[in-house]
Amino acid sequence: MSSAPQAVREEHWTRTDSWLFWSFGLGMLLENYIFSLSSVATQWVPMPKSLQSLLLAWSPIWLIIGIAVAGPLADRVGRKNTFYTTMALYGLGAIGLVFSNQYALILLFLAMLLFAAGGEMNTIMAVSHEMMPHKHRGKTMMLELNFINLGGVILGLVALSTAYQHVAFQRAMIALTLLMVLVILFFARRNTPESIRWLERTGQHDRARAEIEKFYGWEEYQARQEAARRATEAAQASDATRAKRVGLGLKLFTTLTISFAGSAGFGLMTYVLGPHFFPKLNAAIILVATGTGFVSGFFGLWADRWSRKWLLFIGYLGSFLMTLVIWATIPTWSKSLALFWLLLIVLNVFVNIGYLTEDTLKGEVWPTKRRGTYTALVRFVSIGLYIATIYITQNFGITAYTMFNALVWAIGLAGAIAWFIGGYETGKGASLDVASGEIDT
Repeated sequence: MSSAPQAVREEHWTRTDSWLFWSFGLGMLLENYIFSLSSVATQWVPMPKSLQSLLLAWSPIWLIIGIAVAGPLADRVGRKNTFYTTMALYGLGAIGLVFSNQYALILLFLAMLLFAAGGEMNTIMAVSHEMMPHKHRGKTMMLELNFINLGGVILGLVALSTAYQHVAFQRAMIALTLLMVLVILFFARRNTPESIRWLERTGQHDRARAEIEKFYGWEEYQARQEAARRATEAAQASDATRAKRVGLGLKLFTTLTISFAGSAGFGLMTYVLGPHFFPKLNAAIILVATGTGFVSGFFGLWADRWSRKWLLFIGYLGSFLMTLVIWATIPTWSKSLALFWLLLIVLNVFVNIGYLTEDTLKGEVWPTKRRGTYTALVRFVSIGLYIATIYITQNFGITAYTMFNALVWAIGLAGAIAWFIGGYETGKGASLDVASGEIDT
């Protein structure tokens, strides 16, 4: 056999892949940067507890509205057109935020930013699986998701560094940082194609061919198709990665429970805990939680080798047990903040393992033509339930609050166990056709 055909069959990391990775990563960064803003904004104007709860709930409320619109929109008009819509809203919202010196204005421009953020992340979660090289699919998805943690770190640093400045200065610095990232993101998106997989599944074959030739070259794209075909054949031949016939019910139960726990469990301990119990430590809690997540998130470098089922189980079991430890040691750490920070760090290592894994799973198990819609449905319901937990817990003491958080993680653990027993392996090199069930093995 000559070496030329073999070279064609090997997929490579291309310049287009680099642009895609950075555009997806920066999109994730902006999503959490914006989502975290409501927690910081509770200090911008005086407000009673009821309005503080509304502001904290504002992030998930408008996030899910953006998700509900962008999911079906991305399946209808394409992934790239949806991105341009969200970026335009980012720009308008950031400029308006500079002038938000009243509670109503804060709500208005945060709503605009959050609507865009919800649509942005949902579209990335659908399209990254479709566009990244097969052998890097899991790795790039998890590393892109880790930019979510980086967004929280940046906001925490900006908020801390401007905490003792005038509120208007803090608002301006936060908006300026957002606009700077947005400019880079726009330039990156100009150098990326529409999802070839989506174009082909929707019958736009001529446009798909044009995008392939422009951004990849025909031989490179064929190499990717060949790599995915070989991975599917390997899954068919291996009991370890063989996909079961899994019905819609199990997929929905698993993704809804783990997504709810990931959103509510992390949100209650990162964005709501500070304003309710430790207002002076609010920015520091965001920084420590997201910083821990960012550092631990580099486990994603091995995402294409490790089992998605095991990572999901370990992440949710660890989060549940660590929350029980935090609950049991409240009398001790309430007198020693050093212990509080230590427990928060260990908790967020497990939270992040579960979080990155569930966000990867819930975007890969759906068919391409409905990937945006199903991903949006799961995120809409789960984040909507997180909104309810903010109001349910607003008058809890710290003991009841922490125990409630443990219950949230128990729900997520139930979903992880259900998938571990009844689901199939979507990691360990499984192709997207196998993960999505579009080719049943």
